[in-house]
Amino acid sequence: MPELRQARISDHSTIVKSVQQWWGDSRTPTQARELSLLLPKLFLQFFSSTSLVLEDEAGIRAFLIGFHAADNEEEAYIHFVGVDPNLRGQGAARRLYTAFFQRAAEAGRTEVRAITSPGNTGSIAFHRAMGFTFESGDRVVDGLPLHSDYDGPGQDRVCFYMKIAR
Repeated sequence: MPELRQARISDHSTIVKSVQQWWGDSRTPTQARELSLLLPKLFLQFFSSTSLVLEDEAGIRAFLIGFHAADNEEEAYIHFVGVDPNLRGQGAARRLYTAFFQRAAEAGRTEVRAITSPGNTGSIAFHRAMGFTFESGDRVVDGLPLHSDYDGPGQDRVCFYMKIAR
């Protein structure tokens, strides 16, 4: 299993390229490139201390970009997680989430939040398996509480939260 470490600003280009490659099997090159735009360098400039990487001799194999809320002392947020397709199903994402929870709790955080698209059934199942609860939305579609237009017109999202112990 790759080694866990704190993310660095210098990881940015590798992470962006990884998103474009790792999601290339489920998206067009244009869609994968657009997905990578969710990870501007500022996330590592300002949140590298709360973001994590799994790395081995082959390079970065998985990452978690997350941060602690600036507006309150209770919440932490997981923004984006990626796992090399060759490592999926081996506990890499669980390891990243568990380390993030531990570090957030050590910093006094008591709640972690995350979001995903309603069509991302794998992400929804993973978050539920990790112990996240659905946050009530403004409507329910196919049993999922949706937050309409969360990320702009037509960009509905499923929102999760989880209590963690300090």
